[in-house]
Amino acid sequence: MIVPLDFPKAELRLKRKNGQVYVWCIIRKMYLLCSPEEWVRQHVIHYLINHKNISSGLIASEYSIDYNGITKRADIVVFDTFHKPILIVECKAPEVAINEKVLFQIGQYNSQLDVNFLFLTNGLNHLICQVENGELNVLDELPNGLIYRKEEE
Repeated sequence: MIVPLDFPKAELRLKRKNGQVYVWCIIRKMYLLCSPEEWVRQHVIHYLINHKNISSGLIASEYSIDYNGITKRADIVVFDTFHKPILIVECKAPEVAINEKVLFQIGQYNSQLDVNFLFLTNGLNHLICQVENGELNVLDELPNGLIYRKEEE
């Protein structure tokens, strides 16, 4: 369940209760059952805060989205300083492949949020894309300073 991931070391708070491991979510301010997907999600959150300098106040975890009358939940949504969504992160368990099915899933979320960046990860493999004019451009890494933009005129 708890496997090393392809992220910088994260100082996660773990606790064991009734034989199960829980991890503290610094966004939701609560302990959550440390499923493989949650393990990845918490590493991504720490990566965004500690290595991409994104304020925790601009990050939402398990963000609700209405898609064709069905409530879906994006794992992580990051907002810019004007509270516009700019990044969706889809986290999968390490044993789940990052494939077209996952890309379709995040595409559904983006049809509602219209962000500039998509980040798909299972903690071991990552796909980072910039969305420009309806096209996906694959990036080597998530750019720094992506939450700041000039006020639109």
